[in-house]
Amino acid sequence: MSAVPTDPRHREVYDLAVRIGLAWRELRRGSATSGLRDYLYGSDDESIEQGQMDTLDLLALHPAWRMSELADALRVEPSTATRAVQRLVNAGLAERRPSNDDGRVVQVEITEAGREVFEAVAARRAELLTFILKKYTREELPIFADMLERFVVSVDTFVASHHADT
Repeated sequence: MSAVPTDPRHREVYDLAVRIGLAWRELRRGSATSGLRDYLYGSDDESIEQGQMDTLDLLALHPAWRMSELADALRVEPSTATRAVQRLVNAGLAERRPSNDDGRVVQVEITEAGREVFEAVAARRAELLTFILKKYTREELPIFADMLERFVVSVDTFVASHHADT
C-alpha cells in the first residue's frame, strides 16, 4: 500500500480535507440544532444546558470533585466551572460539601435529582448513538471509533501547541 500524501497542496488531500471540514461543520451544526438539543436535554422548565450536562456527566462518574479537578476535567477555566456548578446547585442537581479529608476544601457532588436527570439524558443519548451506529457495519465500528479518537487527540494536540505559543 502506498503512502498517502498529507500535504494539502495535493489535490486528493485537499479534497479530503474539504470533505472532513464540511462534515465537522455539519456535525457541530447538527448537534446544536434546537430539535436535537430539545430531545436530548429537554425543552421545558426542566431542561438542562449542554455545558451543565457535561458537568453533570463528570459528577455522575466520580463521587466528589474539587473545583480545580472538575475544571481540569471539563477543560475550562475554574471560574467557568464554578458558574456551571452554581447553576446545577441552584437547580438542585448538585451540591457543595466540605471535603472529608480537609474541611477547608469544598467538593461538588451530584444529588439524587441530578442523577435522575443524568440517567434520563444518558438513555436518550444511547438511543441516538444506537441509531447512528446501526449505519455502520460491525467491521467499520472499531475503525470509526479509532479515527474519531485520533481526531480528538489531534485537535487537542493542536490547541495545546498553539495555546503554549500565546
